Amino acid sequence: MRRLSVCSVAFAACLSAAGASGHAAPSPKMLLELADLSSVAMSPDGRRVAFQQEQASVERNTYSVTWYVAAVDGSTPVRKIADGGDPLRLDYGGSISEPPQWSASSQWIYYRALLGGQVQIWRAAADGSRTEQVTHDPSDVDWFSLSPDGARLIYSVGASRADIERAEQDEYDRGIRIDHTIPLGQGLYHSAYLNGRLASIRFTGDWSGRGGLLADGPARQHIVDLSNLAVRDATPADMSAFGAVMPVLDMKAAPTDLDGLNVRVRSASSGKIAYLVLEGDHMRLRVTTSTETPSFVECAAPACQNVTITAIAWRPGRDQVVFTTSDPGRGRAQSLLLWDLASDTVRPIAQADGLISGGHGSSLGESCSVGALAAVCVTASADTPPRLERIDLATGERRVLDDPNQDLAQAVGPRAEFLSWTDAKGRTFTGQLFPPASTRPGQAAPLFVTYYGCAGYLRGGVGDEWPLASLAGAGIAALCINEPPTDRLNPDQLSRYEAAMSGVEAIVAELGRRGIIDPHRVGMGGLSFGSEVVMWVAMKTDLLSAASMTSPSVTPTYFRFHSLQGPGFRKNLKRTWGLGSPEETPERWRLLSPAFNLDRIHAPLLLQMPEQEYLEASDYFAPLANSATPAEMFVFPNEPHVKFQPRHKLAAYERNLDWFRFWLQGYVDPDPLKADQYTRWEAMRALRLPVTPSGQARTTG
Repeated sequence: MRRLSVCSVAFAACLSAAGASGHAAPSPKMLLELADLSSVAMSPDGRRVAFQQEQASVERNTYSVTWYVAAVDGSTPVRKIADGGDPLRLDYGGSISEPPQWSASSQWIYYRALLGGQVQIWRAAADGSRTEQVTHDPSDVDWFSLSPDGARLIYSVGASRADIERAEQDEYDRGIRIDHTIPLGQGLYHSAYLNGRLASIRFTGDWSGRGGLLADGPARQHIVDLSNLAVRDATPADMSAFGAVMPVLDMKAAPTDLDGLNVRVRSASSGKIAYLVLEGDHMRLRVTTSTETPSFVECAAPACQNVTITAIAWRPGRDQVVFTTSDPGRGRAQSLLLWDLASDTVRPIAQADGLISGGHGSSLGESCSVGALAAVCVTASADTPPRLERIDLATGERRVLDDPNQDLAQAVGPRAEFLSWTDAKGRTFTGQLFPPASTRPGQAAPLFVTYYGCAGYLRGGVGDEWPLASLAGAGIAALCINEPPTDRLNPDQLSRYEAAMSGVEAIVAELGRRGIIDPHRVGMGGLSFGSEVVMWVAMKTDLLSAASMTSPSVTPTYFRFHSLQGPGFRKNLKRTWGLGSPEETPERWRLLSPAFNLDRIHAPLLLQMPEQEYLEASDYFAPLANSATPAEMFVFPNEPHVKFQPRHKLAAYERNLDWFRFWLQGYVDPDPLKADQYTRWEAMRALRLPVTPSGQARTTG
């Protein structure tokens, strides 16, 4: 595995050595259709590991989910054992990483699968000989757990699919009453995908969480006898018997110092619970000393202090916890460590250049699967696609068990370089830079920047819409910047905006001073908070020559759309942005919202928005589209916060590549199918006025 190249602020020599490799950079389609690995689970006998592969298909506009089994010692080839259907997704669009559950005999895996429009429990033989549907419930299965002896399982469901569809149709026929549950600006009937079908979506809380109709109804639990698949209702005695293996259903019953972190892992041998506690900027690792009382011991070793712990797992048969840390000084690169409770000592197992986790790596709690002798993890770094590795717990020796992205790994083009720098206030920032594949002699390259997080294999930053390696292959240096952890935990958005802008300005100035990039040709793109940072930089500086966003910033329309959610929304708005209504805090709105700073926005703006959110950007897009500032918006139907349909993702990738090549390089793709696009952009460029040093040269049409 290639070791991370670390460059300090004095990184001229390091970057000048970087450059084109002998291979072409991956295309946007190659980046989109790589194989993602997740949901790793080792068998009870420690001999095999099951994992899930998810891969996009642009042609079918869907994803294939496949279950595989590998020998932990690598002695036999990886075997496909089952079709997992379509990915199960969270409300914001991300796919769910959910390890399967092994039978006590290590002969079967049990898993939830979305097949045929239903979420049911299936099982697959570990030798690939057989798959079988375990449940045939009229409702979608929300969760399940096997009994400790493997003879039964318990599962939970909500409203039936038929009842949900009837409720949707009844609303459609009788009219939909607008109340605190309605996400204004989003379609009210069958507007977004939920468990594979277009559903009517409603707010489930006081912020942005969403779910389907009847999602707040009572949950019901059932028991399946696995010898004959007979199903019956769960009794209180069943609930008690399964209590040790069921998920945490009520956080109010959890230790009070969890502070909302639902990361709890029970030891199968001792019954002790390891859990994470958020205290200030850091997480504490604690273990209960008794199953009857809430007493605990805390990891007091230096390796557990002042670190970010992202995942925890018990070592089978031992009083030991294997945990994963993320090092902000190394760009959030992860390490595996082992805490021995008997000696209260911690020793390192392995250190990675990027992610070393049980899945996609960006979610809290995604742990490697830990056996008695080894851990099996999904690893990935900025320019190394996901693969499955075995890590020896005693020696740290690493062995690749499955590498489904070898072809993509060979087409990396420029290799990523790790950067670390400080801004004027001494804050440390880190990032990954893909140097341009080629530049004209004596000419510095343009720079593209995305801000927020740079975990794992960097396809397109947070939200995955800016093909960094493809941009570098086209001659544009592409930089992903990590937000410092102290800023991530800061509830004040204004402070986070200012810190982000300072970090971006510092690295642009340094790279420009070194002659590596042209500071007058800088583009920027981002999703969610990253989008807000892009807009802030565009609004407060003349640094950007082009920008691309896929999420809105705060606007009066945003406030109106969410204000029906009541006092909870207003409390969060005040805590996060210091905003009341536009009438209550007009000065604060004039400071923060692009809707009140139109005359300060000069960079050409491309907005590629999900249908769920695009109207919240209308306060600034509509006037900018009628001004001399180039502005163009595309809206993707039936998409949530993070777009996931493959054709939509590819369209966003390719348009972003074209947009930044046009505005930063003056490049026009000769493809005749794109002629209309460039006709529009050329017209925008002709209308655009030069910006004076004061930034005031602006007229509207």
